[in-house]
Amino acid sequence: MDTKKIMIVDDEHQITRVLKRSLQAHRYDVRTAADGETALDTFRDFHPDLVITDLQMPEMNGIELCREIRKLSEVPIIVLSVKGEEKTKVEALDAGADDYITKPFGMDELLARVRATLRRAPSGQKEEEILEAGDFAIDPANHRILVRGGEIHLTPKEFELMAFLIRNHGKVLTHRALLGAVWGGNFTEQTEYLRVFIGNLRKKIESNPAAPRYILTEPWVGYRFNPFKE
Repeated sequence: MDTKKIMIVDDEHQITRVLKRSLQAHRYDVRTAADGETALDTFRDFHPDLVITDLQMPEMNGIELCREIRKLSEVPIIVLSVKGEEKTKVEALDAGADDYITKPFGMDELLARVRATLRRAPSGQKEEEILEAGDFAIDPANHRILVRGGEIHLTPKEFELMAFLIRNHGKVLTHRALLGAVWGGNFTEQTEYLRVFIGNLRKKIESNPAAPRYILTEPWVGYRFNPFKE
């Protein structure tokens, strides 16, 4: 199995030192950066499989770093912050983060989030065939989703959410079911995650995100995916 590479970005050296030591103990290849500008240089050189970044940093904060990384890559990003307000979480997710952890946190929790974010089909597992549904197709082997034959560029969590919607098209999917399937059982109350990611998907697949034809809202319940544009 290839060693996964993780980049940690935080201006608190004690935190980066503890995180680096713990992640290396679990056989991850780790590099650190103390600010956003340095992180971008490290990112281009290191090509990490996962980025873990704080929000409050000098020069370039974590939100700006997420946006800059998203211009370069769809690599998963976990944000760390002492701010636990929904507004801050939504801002981070909207900037391209895949997950958000509020400080202080336990190392076991962080490691679990890292494993969940990096999780992929086991090597040697039989690859799924391309699944087609209306205007959409999932190519699991290449981690691609096509809309009317054209590929849309998605972050890892956007891909998981979109794939789950396509596989369950026509069904009413509750908020809890969607959150549990994509983020795990500990996230079934984090409706702000779903709101942000559904909004991002609509921007990428709907001709008019304000009047969606594909991802339909079921008020107070959840969403229903219609793969056929009316």
